[in-house]
Amino acid sequence: MLGTDDRVFALAMARLADSLGNSFLVIVLPLYIASGEISLAGLEGFSTELLIGVVLSLFGLLNSSLQQFTGRASDRAGKRKAFILVGLVVFGVASALYPLASSYWAILALRAFQGIGAALTVPVTIALVNEYSADASQRGGNFGVFNTFRLIGFGFGPIIAGVLVTGGFSSSEVVTYQVAGVAVSGFDAAFAVAVAGAAVSFALVSWLVEEPERDDAAATDDLSVAILGRDQLLDPVFVVGVGTFFMATGIAIYATLQEVVNAALGQGPFLFSVQFAAVVIANVLFQVPIGRASDRYGRRPFLVVGFALLAPSVLLQGYVPEFQALMPASILGVNGPAVVMIVLRLLQGVSVAMVFAPGLALAGDLARRGQSGTTLSVLTTAFGFGVAIGPLAAGYLVRFGFATPFVFVAVLAALAFFLTYSQVYETAFIDEEPREAPAD
Repeated sequence: MLGTDDRVFALAMARLADSLGNSFLVIVLPLYIASGEISLAGLEGFSTELLIGVVLSLFGLLNSSLQQFTGRASDRAGKRKAFILVGLVVFGVASALYPLASSYWAILALRAFQGIGAALTVPVTIALVNEYSADASQRGGNFGVFNTFRLIGFGFGPIIAGVLVTGGFSSSEVVTYQVAGVAVSGFDAAFAVAVAGAAVSFALVSWLVEEPERDDAAATDDLSVAILGRDQLLDPVFVVGVGTFFMATGIAIYATLQEVVNAALGQGPFLFSVQFAAVVIANVLFQVPIGRASDRYGRRPFLVVGFALLAPSVLLQGYVPEFQALMPASILGVNGPAVVMIVLRLLQGVSVAMVFAPGLALAGDLARRGQSGTTLSVLTTAFGFGVAIGPLAAGYLVRFGFATPFVFVAVLAALAFFLTYSQVYETAFIDEEPREAPAD
């Protein structure tokens, strides 16, 4: 893309393929667990929503818990490419084993294995983008391009998965395909796509991604996260990390609520997959222009406005069923309440776009030389924890009413707005060169 480092573009294409495969599982695994094909023996006292939430959350918990270690280890080793390749192999192998799993515990173990694979790739790819962006005036744009392609995979994957599993746009039944005379279920077809995504990503990284020149001795052994700031109460990277955690929680609550949302809005899996993807589609449209605008106008304005928009856009989603009587039953031939939910999810996606690239760029502005993996893993870890906590929180809170998970996230978004407005200063123009790291 014009104005983007070719290495960033290559890395973005690799993440697109990997994210496509991973996003399939966000939609497919809840359907798979609820389908009856997986044994839930001994778990009769737990709701299906809670069991789904645990599976989706375990991935994020392991991913996030290990990222500080893998980010620092890649700083130390100075060979980030190897971390990415090993992580992709782990993810691909686990995806290939899903069709062989017959119990909930096997699904849980495979998803945990994939969480470890993600921990090896996520902070390292982000660190590479930052190191390819030595010129701070291009950092936001590069992160915008990288996130755009990653999110194309993550955003359109659920739509494709919904169609692949059910065999159409309106069906709610799992389809069976005939491939070379062999019956292949929609679930197995989706798992095969996840494997293919990891394989394509592995090939692209192997052939196109190169190690940046760097000082291997610059990394630190200190894994602590700075909480207190120098000239204000809280450190800005920590504050953006907290906001990223809240933002990711808001994205992740939706996957667990698939059955509840479909029942409340009278829709099928396809419309749900479109709603889930709407947040990411908005990111695809706005990441690059917002990232580049943050290079020109600064990171802080976008972060503040992003969190200000996040709170109401999530809050209103919780009340779509309450106001169905005030909505058209059909909009352009599509379920009216479902369309309203899509619009609100798009608005949430715009708010996320205002936080994502500028937040990463802010952390990159403040990263010391040779410590990109360690510093930026604060944000990737926070995002991972949000993705982990969101499904669990939704699975628990929905018992108190459909709107409760959405109200919970809206309160978190309002808190993120307050912290960002009061504690985050502008970083885009204060330091054109990465700061030297202190001696170990």
